[in-house]
Amino acid sequence: MKIKIILADDHAIIREGLKPLIEKEPDMLVAGEAENGRETLQQVRALSPDVVIMDISMPDLNGIEATRHIRQEFPGCKVIGLSVHTDNQYVAEMIRAGASGYLPKSCAFKELATAIRTVTQNKTYLSPKVIDSVVAYLQKSTPGGDAADAVLTPREREVLQLLAEGRSTKDISALLCVSERTIEAHRKNIMTKLNLRSVAELTRYAIAKGLTFLE
Repeated sequence: MKIKIILADDHAIIREGLKPLIEKEPDMLVAGEAENGRETLQQVRALSPDVVIMDISMPDLNGIEATRHIRQEFPGCKVIGLSVHTDNQYVAEMIRAGASGYLPKSCAFKELATAIRTVTQNKTYLSPKVIDSVVAYLQKSTPGGDAADAVLTPREREVLQLLAEGRSTKDISALLCVSERTIEAHRKNIMTKLNLRSVAELTRYAIAKGLTFLE
């Protein structure tokens, strides 16, 4: 059987470039594509892939949060981070979220193919270009981890990202299928937990912690 893969990246040119390369491999198949984290979750639920190749910097739900959701809901599905972000913080957060592999977008396709086959064997693959820095970061990290992980719920992290992206309360309530009052309550709870006073401070916090990536 072929390895079923979903490509998750908000840039169509990346997906269009990877798909034919992957499908030249005799044991691989691109089952679906997604341009944001929320769509990726929908694709995983519908298609039951073996592997998701996940960008980090995506709207609506970033790759780290999407990975966390996928691994909780579908523990058998492997996630490989593929991103321009090689900062040790982002690599470490993807691994903490449950990713089985991580490569920079500057890697050769041959390395990505190797990573796909490696993670389907229940092994971890970290590109040599990131492994030293992520080990150093994890060794320096405090046992308590990041504040957002420690005090915010998964839904609060979603709301925080959407607020930081400039979405209105009305837009967020429609996207998450909850009332505007619920979103206002989430925003108040987030600000209280993080001791922040404005949406501008929330945005700066989200960017600093890798919860959103504004270009």
